Amino acid sequence: MAPSDDLMPVFDGHNDVLLRLWRQGPVGAEERFLNGEVTGHLDLPRIRKGGFAGGLFAIFVPGMERGSDGDAAMRQTQYDMPLPPEVKIPDALPVTLALAALLVRIERASRGQVQVCTTAAGIRDCMARGVLAPVMHIEGAEAIDPDLYALDVLVEAGLRSIGPVWSRSNIFGHGVPFRFPSSPDTGPGLTEAGERLVKACDRLGIMIDLSHITEKGFWDVARQSTKPLVASHSNAHSVTPHSRNLTDRQLDAIRESRGIVGINYACAFLRQDGRMIADTPLDDLLRHADHLIERLGVDHVGLGSDFDGAVIPAAMKDAAGLPALVAAMRRHGYDEATLRKICHENWLNVLERTWGA
Repeated sequence: MAPSDDLMPVFDGHNDVLLRLWRQGPVGAEERFLNGEVTGHLDLPRIRKGGFAGGLFAIFVPGMERGSDGDAAMRQTQYDMPLPPEVKIPDALPVTLALAALLVRIERASRGQVQVCTTAAGIRDCMARGVLAPVMHIEGAEAIDPDLYALDVLVEAGLRSIGPVWSRSNIFGHGVPFRFPSSPDTGPGLTEAGERLVKACDRLGIMIDLSHITEKGFWDVARQSTKPLVASHSNAHSVTPHSRNLTDRQLDAIRESRGIVGINYACAFLRQDGRMIADTPLDDLLRHADHLIERLGVDHVGLGSDFDGAVIPAAMKDAAGLPALVAAMRRHGYDEATLRKICHENWLNVLERTWGA
Protein backbone atom coordinates (compact mmCIF):
# COMPACT_ATOMS: atom_id res chain seq x y z
CA MET A 1 0.00 0.00 0.00
CA ALA A 2 1.51 3.33 -1.09
CA PRO A 3 1.37 6.46 1.04
CA SER A 4 -1.40 8.95 0.28
CA ASP A 5 -0.71 11.15 -2.76
CA ASP A 6 -1.18 14.30 -0.69
CA LEU A 7 1.71 13.44 1.67
CA MET A 8 5.12 15.03 1.12
CA PRO A 9 7.58 12.12 0.69
CA VAL A 10 10.41 12.23 3.24
CA PHE A 11 13.82 10.64 2.80
CA ASP A 12 15.42 10.62 6.23
CA GLY A 13 19.10 10.80 7.15
CA HIS A 14 19.09 8.69 10.31
CA ASN A 15 17.03 6.35 12.50
CA ASP A 16 17.74 3.66 15.10
CA VAL A 17 14.75 1.37 14.60
CA LEU A 18 16.94 -1.72 14.00
CA LEU A 19 18.55 -1.34 17.41
CA ARG A 20 15.18 -0.85 19.10
CA LEU A 21 13.72 -3.94 17.47
CA TRP A 22 16.81 -6.03 18.30
CA ARG A 23 16.78 -4.92 21.93
CA GLN A 24 13.11 -5.89 22.23
CA GLY A 25 14.05 -9.39 21.05
CA PRO A 26 14.95 -10.62 17.57
CA VAL A 27 12.19 -13.25 17.44
CA GLY A 28 9.25 -11.74 15.56
CA ALA A 29 11.03 -8.40 15.03
CA GLU A 30 10.19 -8.33 11.32
CA GLU A 31 6.49 -8.82 12.02
CA ARG A 32 6.48 -6.15 14.72
CA PHE A 33 7.96 -3.66 12.27
CA LEU A 34 5.70 -4.61 9.36
CA ASN A 35 2.45 -4.89 11.34
CA GLY A 36 2.93 -1.95 13.72
CA GLU A 37 3.76 -1.38 17.38
CA VAL A 38 2.71 0.87 20.23
CA THR A 39 6.30 1.79 21.17
CA GLY A 40 9.03 3.75 19.47
CA HIS A 41 8.85 6.05 16.48
CA LEU A 42 9.04 3.85 13.39
CA ASP A 43 7.11 0.94 11.94
CA LEU A 44 5.56 0.37 8.53
CA PRO A 45 2.00 1.54 9.32
CA ARG A 46 3.27 4.81 10.84
CA ILE A 47 5.73 5.18 7.96
CA ARG A 48 2.82 4.96 5.51
CA LYS A 49 0.73 7.40 7.50
CA GLY A 50 3.49 10.01 7.69
CA GLY A 51 4.92 9.83 4.16
CA PHE A 52 8.30 8.43 5.28
CA ALA A 53 9.65 7.10 1.97
CA GLY A 54 13.09 5.81 2.98
CA GLY A 55 16.29 6.70 4.72
CA LEU A 56 19.54 5.62 6.30
CA PHE A 57 18.78 2.76 8.73
CA ALA A 58 21.56 2.71 11.30
CA ILE A 59 23.41 -0.34 12.54
CA PHE A 60 24.65 0.69 15.98
CA VAL A 61 26.42 -1.49 18.55
CA PRO A 62 25.38 -0.55 22.08
CA GLY A 63 27.97 -0.58 24.84
CA MET A 64 27.92 1.16 28.21
CA GLU A 65 25.88 4.15 27.08
CA ARG A 66 24.39 6.94 29.10
CA GLY A 67 21.25 5.01 30.18
CA SER A 68 18.62 6.49 32.50
CA ASP A 69 21.14 8.51 34.51
CA GLY A 70 22.41 10.13 31.33
CA ASP A 71 18.89 10.87 30.11
CA ALA A 72 18.19 12.61 33.40
CA ALA A 73 21.40 14.61 33.10
CA MET A 74 20.46 15.77 29.60
CA ARG A 75 17.23 17.22 30.92
CA GLN A 76 19.34 19.79 32.76
CA THR A 77 20.62 23.05 31.27
CA GLN A 78 24.27 22.01 31.64
CA TYR A 79 25.85 18.55 31.39
CA ASP A 80 29.08 16.86 30.41
CA MET A 81 28.69 13.15 29.67
CA PRO A 82 32.00 11.25 29.61
CA LEU A 83 32.76 9.23 26.50
CA PRO A 84 31.73 5.58 26.95
CA PRO A 85 34.48 2.95 26.76
CA GLU A 86 35.50 1.49 23.43
CA VAL A 87 33.67 -1.55 22.04
CA LYS A 88 36.06 -4.14 20.64
CA ILE A 89 35.67 -6.02 17.35
CA PRO A 90 34.75 -9.42 18.91
CA ASP A 91 31.82 -7.77 20.69
CA ALA A 92 30.82 -5.45 17.83
CA LEU A 93 30.86 -7.81 14.87
CA PRO A 94 28.09 -10.23 15.97
CA VAL A 95 25.74 -7.33 16.80
CA THR A 96 26.50 -5.62 13.50
CA LEU A 97 25.71 -8.80 11.60
CA ALA A 98 22.52 -9.32 13.62
CA LEU A 99 21.20 -5.84 12.83
CA ALA A 100 22.18 -6.12 9.16
CA ALA A 101 20.39 -9.47 9.02
CA LEU A 102 17.33 -7.93 10.65
CA LEU A 103 17.09 -5.35 7.87
CA VAL A 104 17.45 -8.10 5.25
CA ARG A 105 14.78 -10.18 7.00
CA ILE A 106 12.39 -7.23 7.09
CA GLU A 107 12.84 -6.84 3.34
CA ARG A 108 12.28 -10.58 2.78
CA ALA A 109 9.17 -10.73 4.99
CA SER A 110 7.64 -7.59 3.50
CA ARG A 111 6.61 -9.23 0.23
CA GLY A 112 7.68 -6.28 -1.85
CA GLN A 113 6.75 -3.49 0.57
CA VAL A 114 10.39 -2.87 1.59
CA GLN A 115 13.46 -2.91 -0.67
CA VAL A 116 16.98 -2.28 0.64
CA CYS A 117 18.57 0.18 -1.79
CA THR A 118 22.18 0.60 -2.90
CA THR A 119 21.74 3.24 -5.62
CA ALA A 120 20.00 6.59 -5.89
CA ALA A 121 18.13 5.28 -8.93
CA GLY A 122 16.84 2.40 -6.82
CA ILE A 123 15.56 4.81 -4.18
CA ARG A 124 13.80 6.92 -6.81
CA ASP A 125 12.18 3.81 -8.26
CA CYS A 126 10.98 2.66 -4.82
CA MET A 127 9.54 6.10 -4.08
CA ALA A 128 7.67 6.09 -7.39
CA ARG A 129 6.16 2.68 -6.55
CA GLY A 130 5.37 3.42 -2.89
CA VAL A 131 7.97 0.90 -1.64
CA LEU A 132 9.94 1.76 1.52
CA ALA A 133 13.61 2.37 0.58
CA PRO A 134 16.03 1.76 3.49
CA VAL A 135 19.77 2.20 3.04
CA MET A 136 22.13 0.15 5.21
CA HIS A 137 24.26 2.49 7.33
CA ILE A 138 26.78 1.85 10.13
CA GLU A 139 26.96 4.33 13.02
CA GLY A 140 30.36 3.72 14.60
CA ALA A 141 32.68 1.35 12.74
CA GLU A 142 33.65 -0.84 15.71
CA ALA A 143 32.91 -4.05 13.76
CA ILE A 144 35.44 -3.20 11.03
CA ASP A 145 39.01 -4.45 11.40
CA PRO A 146 42.09 -2.30 10.64
CA ASP A 147 42.74 -4.32 7.46
CA LEU A 148 39.17 -3.54 6.32
CA TYR A 149 38.29 -7.16 5.53
CA ALA A 150 34.86 -6.74 7.17
CA LEU A 151 34.27 -3.59 5.12
CA ASP A 152 34.53 -5.53 1.85
CA VAL A 153 32.06 -8.14 3.08
CA LEU A 154 29.59 -5.56 4.42
CA VAL A 155 29.68 -3.59 1.17
CA GLU A 156 28.74 -6.76 -0.71
CA ALA A 157 25.87 -7.21 1.77
CA GLY A 158 24.53 -3.75 0.87
CA LEU A 159 26.33 -1.28 3.15
CA ARG A 160 26.46 2.18 1.54
CA SER A 161 27.09 4.64 4.41
CA ILE A 162 29.42 4.71 7.44
CA GLY A 163 29.88 7.02 10.38
CA PRO A 164 33.47 6.14 11.41
CA VAL A 165 32.65 6.91 15.06
CA TRP A 166 29.69 7.32 17.36
CA SER A 167 30.17 9.42 20.52
CA ARG A 168 33.01 7.23 21.76
CA SER A 169 36.49 6.36 20.51
CA ASN A 170 37.49 3.43 18.33
CA ILE A 171 40.46 2.40 16.19
CA PHE A 172 39.42 4.88 13.47
CA GLY A 173 38.93 8.06 15.48
CA HIS A 174 37.19 9.93 18.25
CA GLY A 175 33.62 11.04 18.80
CA VAL A 176 32.19 14.07 20.57
CA PRO A 177 30.71 13.61 24.06
CA PHE A 178 27.17 14.73 24.84
CA ARG A 179 28.09 18.08 26.35
CA PHE A 180 26.20 21.38 26.72
CA PRO A 181 27.26 24.06 26.30
CA SER A 182 30.33 23.03 24.35
CA SER A 183 32.29 23.43 21.16
CA PRO A 184 32.51 20.32 18.93
CA ASP A 185 36.30 20.64 19.26
CA THR A 186 36.52 18.11 22.10
CA GLY A 187 39.47 15.89 21.25
CA PRO A 188 41.62 14.22 18.59
CA GLY A 189 40.41 13.35 15.09
CA LEU A 190 41.10 10.43 12.76
CA THR A 191 43.77 7.84 13.43
CA GLU A 192 45.95 6.42 10.63
CA ALA A 193 43.46 3.55 10.39
CA GLY A 194 40.68 6.13 10.10
CA GLU A 195 42.45 7.80 7.18
CA ARG A 196 42.69 4.40 5.44
CA LEU A 197 38.97 3.82 6.08
CA VAL A 198 38.02 7.17 4.54
CA LYS A 199 40.14 6.52 1.45
CA ALA A 200 38.66 3.02 1.08
CA CYS A 201 35.12 4.40 1.37
CA ASP A 202 35.87 6.98 -1.31
CA ARG A 203 37.17 4.23 -3.58
CA LEU A 204 34.15 1.99 -2.94
CA GLY A 205 31.56 4.77 -3.20
CA ILE A 206 30.55 4.58 0.47
CA MET A 207 29.22 7.77 2.04
CA ILE A 208 31.09 9.03 5.13
CA ASP A 209 28.82 10.44 7.86
CA LEU A 210 30.34 13.15 10.08
CA SER A 211 27.55 13.62 12.62
CA HIS A 212 29.30 12.23 15.72
CA ILE A 213 32.95 12.96 14.97
CA THR A 214 35.02 15.64 16.71
CA GLU A 215 35.71 18.90 14.92
CA LYS A 216 39.32 17.81 14.34
CA GLY A 217 38.03 14.57 12.86
CA PHE A 218 35.67 16.52 10.61
CA TRP A 219 38.59 18.46 9.15
CA ASP A 220 40.66 15.28 8.82
CA VAL A 221 37.88 13.74 6.70
CA ALA A 222 37.56 16.96 4.69
CA ARG A 223 41.28 16.73 3.85
CA GLN A 224 41.23 13.01 3.01
CA SER A 225 37.94 12.65 1.12
CA THR A 226 37.08 13.81 -2.38
CA LYS A 227 33.35 13.17 -1.85
CA PRO A 228 30.61 15.51 -0.55
CA LEU A 229 30.80 16.13 3.21
CA VAL A 230 27.70 14.78 4.94
CA ALA A 231 26.34 15.14 8.47
CA SER A 232 23.28 12.90 8.45
CA HIS A 233 21.69 14.11 11.72
CA SER A 234 23.17 17.36 13.06
CA ASN A 235 22.14 20.96 13.65
CA ALA A 236 23.61 24.47 13.83
CA HIS A 237 26.00 25.24 16.70
CA SER A 238 25.39 28.99 16.40
CA VAL A 239 21.70 28.36 17.25
CA THR A 240 22.23 25.67 19.92
CA PRO A 241 25.82 25.48 21.28
CA HIS A 242 25.87 21.70 21.77
CA SER A 243 28.98 19.61 21.13
CA ARG A 244 26.97 17.56 18.60
CA ASN A 245 26.13 20.57 16.42
CA LEU A 246 28.17 22.05 13.58
CA THR A 247 29.97 25.39 13.56
CA ASP A 248 29.44 27.87 10.75
CA ARG A 249 32.92 27.10 9.46
CA GLN A 250 32.00 23.41 9.20
CA LEU A 251 28.76 24.33 7.43
CA ASP A 252 30.73 26.41 4.94
CA ALA A 253 32.93 23.40 4.14
CA ILE A 254 29.87 21.19 3.64
CA ARG A 255 28.40 23.76 1.23
CA GLU A 256 31.66 24.02 -0.72
CA SER A 257 31.81 20.21 -1.07
CA ARG A 258 28.18 20.09 -2.29
CA GLY A 259 27.27 17.98 0.73
CA ILE A 260 24.28 17.99 3.08
CA VAL A 261 23.19 18.37 6.70
CA GLY A 262 20.15 16.40 7.88
CA ILE A 263 18.25 18.34 10.55
CA ASN A 264 18.18 16.28 13.77
CA TYR A 265 14.85 16.27 15.67
CA ALA A 266 16.52 15.45 19.03
CA CYS A 267 15.32 18.14 21.41
CA ALA A 268 18.70 18.65 23.10
CA PHE A 269 20.22 19.68 19.77
CA LEU A 270 17.28 21.97 18.91
CA ARG A 271 16.60 23.89 22.10
CA GLN A 272 18.64 26.95 22.98
CA ASP A 273 18.92 25.62 26.55
CA GLY A 274 20.17 22.18 25.38
CA ARG A 275 17.56 20.18 27.31
CA MET A 276 16.37 16.77 26.08
CA ILE A 277 12.66 17.23 26.79
CA ALA A 278 9.71 16.59 24.47
CA ASP A 279 8.02 19.89 25.35
CA THR A 280 9.94 21.54 22.53
CA PRO A 281 8.13 23.62 19.90
CA LEU A 282 8.69 22.99 16.21
CA ASP A 283 9.72 26.65 16.01
CA ASP A 284 13.04 25.55 17.57
CA LEU A 285 13.59 23.18 14.64
CA LEU A 286 12.65 25.91 12.18
CA ARG A 287 15.29 28.23 13.65
CA HIS A 288 17.91 25.63 12.76
CA ALA A 289 16.38 25.12 9.32
CA ASP A 290 16.52 28.87 8.64
CA HIS A 291 20.16 29.10 9.69
CA LEU A 292 21.18 26.02 7.71
CA ILE A 293 19.46 27.31 4.58
CA GLU A 294 21.13 30.69 5.00
CA ARG A 295 24.58 29.18 5.50
CA LEU A 296 24.46 26.13 3.23
CA GLY A 297 21.96 27.17 0.59
CA VAL A 298 18.63 25.46 0.10
CA ASP A 299 20.17 22.65 -1.98
CA HIS A 300 22.23 21.29 0.93
CA VAL A 301 19.70 20.89 3.75
CA GLY A 302 17.72 17.72 4.45
CA LEU A 303 16.08 15.89 7.34
CA GLY A 304 17.82 13.49 9.74
CA SER A 305 15.22 12.61 12.35
CA ASP A 306 17.09 10.35 14.83
CA PHE A 307 13.79 8.46 15.17
CA ASP A 308 14.05 5.71 17.81
CA GLY A 309 17.32 7.21 19.03
CA ALA A 310 16.28 10.41 20.81
CA VAL A 311 13.52 12.42 22.46
CA ILE A 312 11.77 14.36 19.68
CA PRO A 313 9.22 17.22 19.88
CA ALA A 314 5.84 16.09 21.17
CA ALA A 315 4.12 17.89 18.28
CA MET A 316 5.54 15.19 15.98
CA LYS A 317 5.50 12.20 18.36
CA ASP A 318 6.63 9.65 15.74
CA ALA A 319 6.90 9.04 11.99
CA ALA A 320 3.15 9.40 11.57
CA GLY A 321 3.56 13.00 12.72
CA LEU A 322 5.79 14.06 9.82
CA PRO A 323 2.90 15.95 8.17
CA ALA A 324 2.88 18.25 11.23
CA LEU A 325 6.49 19.16 10.50
CA VAL A 326 5.78 19.74 6.82
CA ALA A 327 2.77 21.90 7.74
CA ALA A 328 4.91 23.92 10.16
CA MET A 329 7.50 24.55 7.44
CA ARG A 330 4.73 25.59 5.05
CA ARG A 331 3.29 28.05 7.59
CA HIS A 332 6.80 29.35 8.17
CA GLY A 333 6.93 30.41 4.53
CA TYR A 334 8.78 27.60 2.75
CA ASP A 335 7.35 27.14 -0.74
CA GLU A 336 6.63 23.75 -2.31
CA ALA A 337 9.93 23.63 -4.24
CA THR A 338 11.86 24.26 -1.02
CA LEU A 339 9.85 21.61 0.83
CA ARG A 340 10.55 19.01 -1.85
CA LYS A 341 14.27 19.78 -1.69
CA ILE A 342 14.45 19.55 2.11
CA CYS A 343 12.18 16.53 2.41
CA HIS A 344 13.79 14.30 -0.21
CA GLU A 345 15.35 15.80 -3.33
CA ASN A 346 18.55 17.06 -1.70
CA TRP A 347 19.28 13.69 -0.11
CA LEU A 348 18.79 11.84 -3.39
CA ASN A 349 21.04 14.29 -5.20
CA VAL A 350 23.90 14.02 -2.69
CA LEU A 351 23.67 10.23 -2.68
CA GLU A 352 23.90 10.33 -6.47
CA ARG A 353 26.97 12.57 -6.28
CA THR A 354 28.56 10.20 -3.72
CA TRP A 355 27.61 6.82 -5.14
CA GLY A 356 27.12 7.59 -8.82
CA ALA A 357 23.77 7.02 -10.50
